[in-house]
Amino acid sequence: MNPPTVEHISECFIKPKHLVEEAKKPYYLAPWDLVMLSVQYIQKGLLFAKPPQKENQQGFKIMDFLENLKQSLSLTLVHFYPLAGRLATSKSENPPSYVVFVDCNDSPGARFTYATVDLTTSDVLSPTYVPLVVQSFFDHDRAINHDGHTRSLLTVQVTELIDGIFIGCSINHSIVDGSSYWHFFNMWSEIFQGKGDDFSISRPPVLSRWFPDGHGPVLSLPFTHHDQFLSRFEAPVLKERMFHFSSESIARLKAKANAEFSTNKISSFQSLSALVWRCITRIRNLPHDQVTCCRLAINNRSRLSPPLSPDYFGNSIQALKAGVSTAGELLEQNLGWAAWQLHQAVVSHGDENAREFLDSWLKSRFIYQIGKLFDPNSVMMGSSPRFNKYGNEFGLGKALALRSGYSHKFSGKASAYPGHEGGGSIDLEICLSPDEMTAIESDKEFMEVVSPSPC
Repeated sequence: MNPPTVEHISECFIKPKHLVEEAKKPYYLAPWDLVMLSVQYIQKGLLFAKPPQKENQQGFKIMDFLENLKQSLSLTLVHFYPLAGRLATSKSENPPSYVVFVDCNDSPGARFTYATVDLTTSDVLSPTYVPLVVQSFFDHDRAINHDGHTRSLLTVQVTELIDGIFIGCSINHSIVDGSSYWHFFNMWSEIFQGKGDDFSISRPPVLSRWFPDGHGPVLSLPFTHHDQFLSRFEAPVLKERMFHFSSESIARLKAKANAEFSTNKISSFQSLSALVWRCITRIRNLPHDQVTCCRLAINNRSRLSPPLSPDYFGNSIQALKAGVSTAGELLEQNLGWAAWQLHQAVVSHGDENAREFLDSWLKSRFIYQIGKLFDPNSVMMGSSPRFNKYGNEFGLGKALALRSGYSHKFSGKASAYPGHEGGGSIDLEICLSPDEMTAIESDKEFMEVVSPSPC
């Protein structure tokens, strides 16, 4: 039997309700934005149940719902106007110069698509592994951020299931990081629930890009053609599974890590990251002397001096090489030792480290290449359980689950989301090769911490 396919019904483009004066000028990108030009869009979305049909009342009408989404999106884009633009480039050959910026004038706006699929919410949530069809709930499949010259910087895809609605956003990673992605999503939900034409929001974004002293806003890349710095990453065959960790399980893991290293400073997330690092390293059967590392996506906003606003809109992240060890040492030591390596790296990463990266980039400007950035012997912890993901309701109540698209997936990639029940619980989306996934499902240290899913 062929698996159900997503059928695209309609599409349109959404512009801001009105254009603010600043949107008429070029919107230049900062170093942390420009390094992202060759990586993929951020693709995250929420699965909702359709409202139950009530007697003697009009039921849920998808066309009315879509219209409300479009109107609220138009209002939201007044605040987040760069998302309605397109990338543009000015370049010269002598000397080589390639300046990328956002043009908010010459653009049709953000893309909005409506699709349907003959599946139930259970068909998405019940399988052990995330069904491949979920990747079709998002636009910009396999697109890289530089494609934002001809593709929308934001696409909202609403996929109607038999008994549910999936709202998936694909946003250009040169414009936002995870913090800004969920900031936009939160404010869109806030405006949707507020109804009417009220433009006010509780957390207006800080749109002014931050540049190191003496640099910007125009930053030139030392290229004459995009072929010199772009590459397209094709993910290997992977299995993707959501592992749930209850707040009680996380608390026990944290207590264990701290006790084993005679401290009380190791955090819950550092403990969980150390567990993932150790267990994936073990099931890979690496040589004793093979170097392995655990990378953490770290937010620099609060680490700069003076700090950036939590509502700074853009990229302010680094993939911190938090733990480095040989496979032998990592597995001979205990969980507490591994977690302490991560803790030390996180607490020591501050203004000086962030600026060192920027100084180095300004002297020799480069673009991240996913295929080279992450090696097959290491793990990468992405996203964050701290982001407000389940507070986005759109009149449908709390989402049933969060899922992601094709982007940024390779063996050893784990993305952390808040657990559905809250309270410090965490869901980990882990991608591994089929053999590695089978092995970790039999790993005693790992599976003892995994909790039954509440959904």
